[in-house]
Amino acid sequence: MTYQACIDYLYHQTPVFEHTGASAYKEGLETTIALDKHFNHPHQNFKTIHVAGTNGKGSCSHTLASILMHEGYRVGLYTSPHLIDFRERIKVNGKPISKSYVVNFVEQERNFFEPLRPSFFELTTAMAFHFFAEQHVDIAVIEVGLGGRLDCTNIISPILSIITNISFDHTQFLGSTLAQIASEKAGIIKPYTDVIIGESNDETAPVFCEKAKDCHASIVFADQADEIVSATAMDEGGFLYETKHFGTFRGELGGIYQQKNACTVLAACRNLMAKGVIQHRNSVTDGFGDVCQATGLMGRWQKIQERPLVVCDTGHNVGGWNYLKQQIARQSCRDKHIVFGMVDDKDIQTVLKMLPQDAHYYYTQADNHRAIPAEVVAEKAEALGLKGKTYKTVSAAYEDALANASADDFIFVGGSSYVVADFLTFLKKKGKID
Repeated sequence: MTYQACIDYLYHQTPVFEHTGASAYKEGLETTIALDKHFNHPHQNFKTIHVAGTNGKGSCSHTLASILMHEGYRVGLYTSPHLIDFRERIKVNGKPISKSYVVNFVEQERNFFEPLRPSFFELTTAMAFHFFAEQHVDIAVIEVGLGGRLDCTNIISPILSIITNISFDHTQFLGSTLAQIASEKAGIIKPYTDVIIGESNDETAPVFCEKAKDCHASIVFADQADEIVSATAMDEGGFLYETKHFGTFRGELGGIYQQKNACTVLAACRNLMAKGVIQHRNSVTDGFGDVCQATGLMGRWQKIQERPLVVCDTGHNVGGWNYLKQQIARQSCRDKHIVFGMVDDKDIQTVLKMLPQDAHYYYTQADNHRAIPAEVVAEKAEALGLKGKTYKTVSAAYEDALANASADDFIFVGGSSYVVADFLTFLKKKGKID
C-alpha cells in the first residue's frame, strides 16, 4: 500500500468529520477505550498537556510544544485538522510522522480496528499515542478534536489542562448556550489536576469553577492575571510583548487574537515552572520567537508575500472573526480583496455581517463536501451589500484577486480552514511555499 493509497483508505473507510460533518461524529469513548487497551495504553508512557477551547487551541498547542522543545524535551504534538498533509497532525520535535509509519500502522492493525468501525479521529488518535510511545517522547501536547468531555483524547491523565475560550461553534453537538458549551469543554478537567482558563465571562466562569471544585482542581483564569503589560505589533510580523514575569520578547505569531493566546500560554508556563517542568525563562521567550519554524505551524495570520500584502488565516467561526474583522480593518492599503468561503455548520450569516463593505470579494468553495457552494455564499453576501464574483476553486479565486490587486493592495484568504488548506496546497504545488 502506498502512502496516498493509505490516506485514501483512511478517508473512505472511516467517517471523517472534516469531510462529512455530523455523520462522522461519534458520541462516547467505547471505541477509543478498546483501541487504547489493544495498544496497551500508550499514553501512560509519557506526560501530557491537554488543550481544549473553541478558538486558539492550535496556536496555544504549537507554542507550548515549541517552548518545551527549547527546554530540551522530546515533545509530541497532536493537532487537527491538517492543512496540506495528514502527517501535520502527529509530530515529534516538529517533525511529522513518517509516511512509512502511517502505512505500516494501517496495514498491521486493520484486522483489529476494522470490526470496531472507528471514526477517522478515533483511529488517528490511537495512531498518535502509539507513535509517541514508540518515539519515547518525554511530554506530548494533545489538542482536543471537538468538545472535550466525550472527545477521544479525553482518556489521558494530563499534568495540566488548558481551556482557551468559549464561543458558539458545533452547537449541534455541544449545546446552544455558552454555559452548555463550557460544560462540554470542562469535561477535560481531571481530579487534582491544575487547569488554566484562557478567557471567560459571567456565563462560563461559574461552570469552570464548579467543575474544578468537584475535581479538587486548582483553577487559574489567565485573563485576570494581567501578565502581559503591553503588546506592540512589529513591522516584520508578530508582537513585542512586555510582561510581568518573562521580560520583553518577540512572539512570532501575528493576528491580534494571538495576544489572548499568549496570555493563556504564559499562565500555563508559570504553572509548569512551579512544577519544575520548565526551568529556564529563555525557553519560554525563545519558544514564542520561533514557533512556526520549530513546529511547522501554518495558517495563523500567515503572511505569504508583501506587495501586494497577502495573508491567510484559518479563523472560521464567529469567535475567530470577532478578531479578524478588526485586523482586516487595520490594514493600511489602497484596496482590500477578500477570497472567502465557509462550510455548512458555521454561522455564515453572522460572519458575513462582520465583513467590510469596502472590499472586493471573490466567493469560492473548498474542495470539501461540507463547503457551502460559492453561489450560495455570494447570494447571502450580496443581500448584505457585499459585491463580488464566484469561483469554483480557491486557486482560481486567488489568482483573479492577485491579478486585480495593485502592489499597495491587501489580499485576505480565509473563512474556513479548508479554504486555507486549498490555498496553501496550491501555493506548495506552485513552489511558492516550502
